[in-house]
Amino acid sequence: MNVNQQTPMASPYGQPQPGYGQPSYAPLGGGYPAPYAPYNGPASAYQHGAPPQGYSPYASFPSKAVAANPVSDLSSPVDLGPARAPPTSAPPAVSSSQGYSQYSQGDIQNGPPPVAQPMQRPAVSQPYTPGAMNLSGPHPSYPQQYAVPPSMQQVTNQMTGMQIGPGPPPTPAGPGYAPPLTSQPPISAAYSVAAPPSYTQGPPPVSADPPQPPPHSEAGGPQPYYGGPPPPQQTFPPSFSSAGPPSQAPGQQQSFPSGPPPVPQSTYTGPPPPTAQTSFPPPPSSQASSFPPTAPPSTAPPAQYPGPMPPPGPPSQPPFQSGPPPQSQLPPTSMAQANHLPPGPPGAMQQPPPQSGMQGGYPPQQNGAFGQVRGPQPGYAGQYPGQPSYGGPAPAPAPAAPSQKRLDPDSIPSPQASDLPAVQKSRHRIDPDAIPSPIQVIEDDKAKTSEPFTTGVRGQAPPLVTTNFQVKDQGNASPRFVRCTAYNMPCTADMARQSQVPMAAVIKPLATLPPDETPPYIVDHGEGGPIRCNRCKAYMCPYMQFIEGGRRFQCGFCSCVTDVPPHYFQHLDHTGKRVDCYDRPELSAGSYEFLATVDYCKNNKLPQPPAYIFLIDVSYNAVKSGMVNIVCQELKTLLDYLPRENPDTDSVVRVGFITYNKVLHFYNVKSSLAQPQMLVVSDVSDMFLPLLDGFLVNVSESRVVIESLLEQIPEMFADTRETETVFGPVIQAGLEALKAADCAGKLFVFHTSLPIAEAPGKLKNREDKKLVGTDKEKSLFQPQVGFYGSLAKECVAQGCCVDLFLFPNQYVDVATLGVVPVSTGGSIYKYTYFQAQADCERFLNDLRRDVQKPMGFDAVMRVRTSTGIRATDFFGSFYMSNTTDVELAGLDCDKTVTVEFRHDDKLSEETGALMQCAVLYTSCSGQRRLRVHNMAVNCCFQLADLYRNCETDTIINYFSKYAYRSVLTTPTKTVRDTLVNQCAQILSCYRKNCASPSSAGQLILPECMKLLPVYLNCVLKSDMLLPGGDVSLDDRAYLRQLLSCMDVAESHLFFYPRLLPLVKLEGDSLPVAVRNSEERLSKGGVYLLETGLHLFLWVGANAQQELLLNIFGTPTFSQIDPNMTSLPILDNPFSQRLTEIVESFRAQRSRYMKLMVVKQEDKAELIFKHFLVEDKSGSGGASYVDFLCHMHKEIRQLLS
Repeated sequence: MNVNQQTPMASPYGQPQPGYGQPSYAPLGGGYPAPYAPYNGPASAYQHGAPPQGYSPYASFPSKAVAANPVSDLSSPVDLGPARAPPTSAPPAVSSSQGYSQYSQGDIQNGPPPVAQPMQRPAVSQPYTPGAMNLSGPHPSYPQQYAVPPSMQQVTNQMTGMQIGPGPPPTPAGPGYAPPLTSQPPISAAYSVAAPPSYTQGPPPVSADPPQPPPHSEAGGPQPYYGGPPPPQQTFPPSFSSAGPPSQAPGQQQSFPSGPPPVPQSTYTGPPPPTAQTSFPPPPSSQASSFPPTAPPSTAPPAQYPGPMPPPGPPSQPPFQSGPPPQSQLPPTSMAQANHLPPGPPGAMQQPPPQSGMQGGYPPQQNGAFGQVRGPQPGYAGQYPGQPSYGGPAPAPAPAAPSQKRLDPDSIPSPQASDLPAVQKSRHRIDPDAIPSPIQVIEDDKAKTSEPFTTGVRGQAPPLVTTNFQVKDQGNASPRFVRCTAYNMPCTADMARQSQVPMAAVIKPLATLPPDETPPYIVDHGEGGPIRCNRCKAYMCPYMQFIEGGRRFQCGFCSCVTDVPPHYFQHLDHTGKRVDCYDRPELSAGSYEFLATVDYCKNNKLPQPPAYIFLIDVSYNAVKSGMVNIVCQELKTLLDYLPRENPDTDSVVRVGFITYNKVLHFYNVKSSLAQPQMLVVSDVSDMFLPLLDGFLVNVSESRVVIESLLEQIPEMFADTRETETVFGPVIQAGLEALKAADCAGKLFVFHTSLPIAEAPGKLKNREDKKLVGTDKEKSLFQPQVGFYGSLAKECVAQGCCVDLFLFPNQYVDVATLGVVPVSTGGSIYKYTYFQAQADCERFLNDLRRDVQKPMGFDAVMRVRTSTGIRATDFFGSFYMSNTTDVELAGLDCDKTVTVEFRHDDKLSEETGALMQCAVLYTSCSGQRRLRVHNMAVNCCFQLADLYRNCETDTIINYFSKYAYRSVLTTPTKTVRDTLVNQCAQILSCYRKNCASPSSAGQLILPECMKLLPVYLNCVLKSDMLLPGGDVSLDDRAYLRQLLSCMDVAESHLFFYPRLLPLVKLEGDSLPVAVRNSEERLSKGGVYLLETGLHLFLWVGANAQQELLLNIFGTPTFSQIDPNMTSLPILDNPFSQRLTEIVESFRAQRSRYMKLMVVKQEDKAELIFKHFLVEDKSGSGGASYVDFLCHMHKEIRQLLS
């Protein structure tokens, strides 16, 4: 079912659990501290398959709103609930006076239950025989209504000494909410249901007749109660609602039925159940055991995640599930299935990990809201020891209990149920389909976007980055140039502080537009130059108000009044607009360019056309890997494609060549020479340019000499034995050449190893894995030496941009080598263990795109804002010598600058907030230009308006850049905790101020931010912030620098990759993506995963023969070559369409994605699984379900 269909969801710590009346659970004695209060399991079964009915139009997750819990129009109440469990094996003894679960078995019932069968209450309280647990202290009474089958032991623990008595009347919070998202053990609070039941999600139970008691293995034997270890010899009135996993007697193996499960029955003793009711699922639980187990799972060290973590238990082995699950199992849940489970036999039920946040068993209280507090019980782990680190190392394993999961004959075996403590045998998980689905949100947005997006309406949020749409510029910049985190800004700084929603814009000044959109018009105002405000220097734009008949204008940014120059004067119409308004781009469009005059040029003289210099490492490693040969061969043809304004003319960009190892070789390629000349500079400590004339040349004039040089370089160095290289002097040489030619330009450096030769900028190997995760880790991301920082400053002053292509076989200190590229607006490309055959295609495509793409040189960007806010912080690849000017030696069409805004005064709702980004740059033809982007957003005094107009993808882009930069000064654990805390504050502020009152057990998210937790979790467990053991420091430094200038579309894909099932490829549309979880992979399918940096083609072990023939031309799985990097071109429509899809994906990205074929259960599958971001990660990152629970707990702590 899809998440946007709104089924009821309870908070991750769901509503009270079916089976226990709420209020009868008196808090006796002290109480748990609120955050760890008992948990009242999920209220309703949310099962796989049945379409949700009755959902709130705004709720983002399935949310059946119940009358008692109205949800505000923006919210999505989340209720997380598990699916049904298989029946036990023999009928239990039935005892008499038990209230029967109102929603027991039978057909799915939506809406209030039939009046004819009122909910029954237990007639008599039955004494509960205490088991062998030594529980002291008062115990609340335990009304027994429809409940999930507990295991005996659980019950004992939780309830020894309690009386099972009738409970209070049903509460209104009823099963409108699916079970909680988290995985806490169900608790003993009484839960009565009054609202409509939740829907089952698989085929509903078959019969509508009054159910019979479920079979149990020993007829009359001890029937485990939901919730505690089994008491010795105790015959318990069997009472469970059908949905729980039937518990078994200790030692008994629980088997999964393979077809649709027999209808599980409720065995409450008492009047026969009403027919046609929905089954209640058991609450999911993330503890290793539902109640204080024999060995309590409180093993998580304090530095753990407060949220659900990997189960203490045997190391998990991902059982792979395929195909639609048999109905008897839980809906697929990635975590339970693939990642958190211990190995064991196929039939064993497996279950979710413990959640360290509920240390060893503080079940959340009633209502999931952790409602009433009760005294701690013996046997529970002590109070939670402080705030665990979110995302810290996984907790020490403890035995994990089997939980229900999709059954698959191929699943990896897990421990026999009989090997596990009885206490662990009845556990459940949350249904991942009951929490917000990124895919559903993306698809819904596509479905509602049919018209072009017009930018004329202030404060209108654009479609998501994942939606294809056309933009019509009517006065605000296109979202392709500027995207904001919020299109309705808070009017005051207090409101911004209270909400914690970041106010930022992601600006991509030179973004390329699709063919059906008009590029910004170029406006030439002649020698006078652009018209500007006298005071704040903002450029003429649609926000300027003409007054006094058109003779003056009032600035929209600072309100200063400026005279209109005579040549620019025009009359106003009856509305106060100039009559030529629509003829002038600067008065009617959001984005446009001005031609700049000499006043905008360095030293007041017009710039020279830029130059490109190629600097090639010719040390032993570079030659041996084949890199030198490949670069030289490619440049022969690539030089014909240098950037140009007009495709019909030759490019005016000049080129030069340098090779180097420990010394530098400059080449004179003047057109009058018969052969190129080489000049060697061996004194690298004082770099100079040995020739002026003939170094930078025009390609068309010197083509013959250049081709001769490119033929000779690989031959000259073919037998080199020089392994050492320099790096600093190489950049100095290129810089000196640009200075001598008095022009801006770009250096393309092809480099292989750590520069250890004696020279300025020499580095040593400082890779130390022992520092990872410590406070000293941050030093590894800071440059080793200050040399490159000052060199970068010189490069920026000259307009020298550096692009670095790295081909390392070992540590090269990307953090230090990357300083100059990052500060100059350049790019870093990294090809670790470069092999000519396998990596040539990726490298050449990157190189071609890098050489050909539109560029601006020697750029300065300034962001102006209207009174009340100002730009305070900037993220990206640039240099800043003051607090306002962003200096970019080079600015290409892929680079973004993220700007954060802060209040310095109040804003008004009437005027809104304005921002203007102006970029002054030299085009590739040598023309000085000003590109201007304007954006107006609304302002609000109501928090609800702010939360209604946010854009989650942009917020995540900002958060990730903020976090990745913070790593330079702060330990990664602190960075992760800060992110979690800010996210919790954003969501708790919404809950407190905007959502309708509802049970604290419900997790309520703003409609447009319902994906914030899943995306934030992806950021938290990314390789930069939570690396696995196989992620090198260089990789992390590379990703850190790469992310700093990503736009919103790229960062979205980077954190939440796109997973497409390749089933039917018909027509032009793509198949609908599936969620990033191993759960979603079918063994019989083939999937394409796109991450923005990689493409994976995952092939299931049972993939259909026809599919394999269409894609690979081989009929069997075993014949597929896992080393292939490109698909065979076959003569069938499927193969052709797949090739088109792969090519179109590559065309949309700034880097070429190499294709990797991954066969199921092959060693490469580990790499592939790393990108299944909804699952638990190998480095200890939480699964989506677990993180959502953790987030809910954080929110509740803030609210309480």
